[in-house]
Amino acid sequence: MAAAGPGRGSLGTARNSLGTARNSLGTAWNSPGAARSSLRMLHALLVAALAAGPCRSSSVERKIYIPLERAAPCVRLLNATHQTGCQASLSGNTGVIHLVEKEEDLEWPLSKGPHPPYMILLDGNLFSRKVLMQLKENSRISGLAVSPASPAPPEGFSPGLKCPNDGFGLYSEAYGPQFAHCNGSLWNPGGSGLAFEDFPFPIFLLEDANETQLIKECFLAHNVPGAGGAAPPFPLCALQLQAHMHAAASTATCMRRSSLQSAFSINPEIVCDPLLDFNVWSSLQPINASGKVEPGQRLVLAATRVDSRSFFWNVAPGAAASVAPLVSLLAAAEALAAAPGSQLLPRNVLFVFFQGESFDYIGSSRLVWDMEQEKFPLRLENVGAFLELGQVALQNDSVLWLHTDPISRRNESVDEQVRALLAALGVAASGSGVSVREPGFSQPLPPSAFQRFLRARSIPGVLLSDHRQQFHSRYFESIYDTAESIGLRYPEGSSPEERLEFVSDTARALAQVGTLLARTLFSWAGGTEGAESIQADPKTVARLLYGFLIDSNNSWFQSVIKPDQAGILGPFPQHYVAVASPANTTQLLQAALANLTGTRLNLSREQCQDPGKTPGTQPEVRAREWHREWHREWHRECHWECHWECHRECQWECHRECQWECHWECHWEYHRECHWECHWECHRECHRECHWECQWEYHRECHWECHRECHWECQWDWGKLGMVSVGKRGREWDPGFPARSSHSR
Repeated sequence: MAAAGPGRGSLGTARNSLGTARNSLGTAWNSPGAARSSLRMLHALLVAALAAGPCRSSSVERKIYIPLERAAPCVRLLNATHQTGCQASLSGNTGVIHLVEKEEDLEWPLSKGPHPPYMILLDGNLFSRKVLMQLKENSRISGLAVSPASPAPPEGFSPGLKCPNDGFGLYSEAYGPQFAHCNGSLWNPGGSGLAFEDFPFPIFLLEDANETQLIKECFLAHNVPGAGGAAPPFPLCALQLQAHMHAAASTATCMRRSSLQSAFSINPEIVCDPLLDFNVWSSLQPINASGKVEPGQRLVLAATRVDSRSFFWNVAPGAAASVAPLVSLLAAAEALAAAPGSQLLPRNVLFVFFQGESFDYIGSSRLVWDMEQEKFPLRLENVGAFLELGQVALQNDSVLWLHTDPISRRNESVDEQVRALLAALGVAASGSGVSVREPGFSQPLPPSAFQRFLRARSIPGVLLSDHRQQFHSRYFESIYDTAESIGLRYPEGSSPEERLEFVSDTARALAQVGTLLARTLFSWAGGTEGAESIQADPKTVARLLYGFLIDSNNSWFQSVIKPDQAGILGPFPQHYVAVASPANTTQLLQAALANLTGTRLNLSREQCQDPGKTPGTQPEVRAREWHREWHREWHRECHWECHWECHRECQWECHRECQWECHWECHWEYHRECHWECHWECHRECHRECHWECQWEYHRECHWECHRECHWECQWDWGKLGMVSVGKRGREWDPGFPARSSHSR
């Protein structure tokens, strides 16, 4: 999968803003103002004198435009055959604002209004397939700014497919054709499929209610049609959206173009980036990271997903889709690690958190491939049982449904083990606070990572979910899949610290799920006594819910991360799979998992750097970190990661303190052939002031392409200092295997 995005100027720097005063409404006089945002609003009459020629005064621009700071774009996505998402022209799309709060308001911009093109300010309750398809097919519309509905639409909203990840799971014409394409089991009946449409104009989500109100006030002051449908007098209020995406056609086309650029240009134009991140895993008992688990050894794999998505880039709260099962599995891992005798169980337990599942099971597909290629300490034959948590937050009467694959159970050996696993879950449910049931008739597995494992090998396994058939969540993979959608609420007037520690009903319910899972894993791993004493901690669940859904910059997360990772903390946690990896969620998950399941050792810095030489310690204490680095190492041809891993994990402090200057200067110069440093220093030190201060506007608007080709370093310096990097990308994915994704620039 790949994503396309705006150019180097990132999220919407309009290069050709509104201009020439014509009939008192400015349209296109090439004002190359240095706008810092993707949205701008023309709110004053342009004096006729401004139409005489280009104006390069940023002070004039500040008098014309009001920047809107908090807006999330719809970006272009590509798969092996199609492009989806949204697109803007190279210089951004501009139009007269029209407010649409009911369907009748659409008539003016679609047919009657005398000043097309129009920018629609759309109420979130009207953000539906019916309305958007009307707008898509009309050339009078140049873009949309969407105000989210508050409260969320009661009828639900999901921009995904009715059959999520259709075509990339287990069922096909060759395996269970009666279940292919969700035949008989439409898991997401509210899915509109909007996320898989290709829109020819930009669409932005307005995340700040104050900015939405500002646009409304401008519309009401200048753009409201007169009595009898008369055209409003000038001046008019306009909006500009900038989100140009360079990628086109398909993943294969996009990646080929980027590859050709890299091969034949010293300053390549990369038009799309792969979607990439890391799966996070941990084992109950140490696994030798440098070796392989014996072929005859069987362990239990407990898994869930990490990521979610929505129609808008990086707005993916994922409360029901990913966060609820994620925190339940973390709570189960903590409870099992603390259980007496857990380190002596006959079978090991592997906890796995998959990234990229929203896009054709990227994470689980990669782990299966790594196991098949023996690039992971385990092989597929080492997996003796598979337990996965699906959506578990919206239980009816505290009931969890146990889903299995009816096709693989036709094998008597597999069916026998599945029955034993179901029995173990039934026993573990006693006293846990939840009850478990089977669907009671033959139906396929819901969308899950387990499907990707079953494609490679028949493994006994169960998926636990809160739904028997269709999803209980009405906001699957949408901007409304928030804490409120799973009933997470805090006392009025409580402080952030009080909210962090507040154990809600939702936290208690998810802790019960963690208890059920931990007890089942304990018994299935060979535990005979003491399972009933295992209890997941509701306080841990409460902290995790607050951190992953409300505010990650809290005292508990601060206590579990390294001091140099403070930059990953912040409000508005999102769980969109990354382009620049690892994502904040991945890093926080890794830190939380290590702190909840790890053993605290009283070691000095030197002992920690080489635990194998310290009596009473083993090299396996680095197993979790190893896999993270190893996964990246595979991509970087081994040498880089071996060197980097050594310095980061074992000798980082020493390296930074003792050898930093020498290594940085000498190694850097050597790799960059000296020209980089000379060019960079010269450009920054000698010509910075003149170029930056005096010719900024002119250079940015008129010689962008030349600048990128000939003076890459200066452009890169500008890009780093002046823009928001995330906005420049769209994304792309490839349903081929191994799964990959990319994001165009």
